[in-house]
Amino acid sequence: MRLQIDTDERVTVVDVTDDVAEAVPEDVEAGVCTVFVRHTTAGVCVNEAEQRLLTDVENALERLVPTDGGYDHDRLDGNADAHLRAMLLGSSVSVPVRDGDLALGTWQSVLFVECDGPRTRAVDVTVTSS
Repeated sequence: MRLQIDTDERVTVVDVTDDVAEAVPEDVEAGVCTVFVRHTTAGVCVNEAEQRLLTDVENALERLVPTDGGYDHDRLDGNADAHLRAMLLGSSVSVPVRDGDLALGTWQSVLFVECDGPRTRAVDVTVTSS
């Protein structure tokens, strides 16, 4: 299944847990759900979807990889910071499926992190049964 995610900020975190959970077929009782971001300037992670933490994530990415870092790639298209941030986040996560549902911890959510928006993004969700 392919999800479409629209963002309206340069850097933003979107909770996609419900959309990912809907991609788990009803006939899969156990397996693995892989969420893969098809872009080099966006990432995906598992963490808590509390709004203040999401803001902290955005701020931490700016501190770790400043927008105006004097990067060589910026001479090409001005988004080196987005590429570097996406590398730190990673392009995929795998979540176990148990009893037909995502086996996330109490406070865990699947988070899409836009690093070069606003954009429309494609995220692939693949479920394999065991």
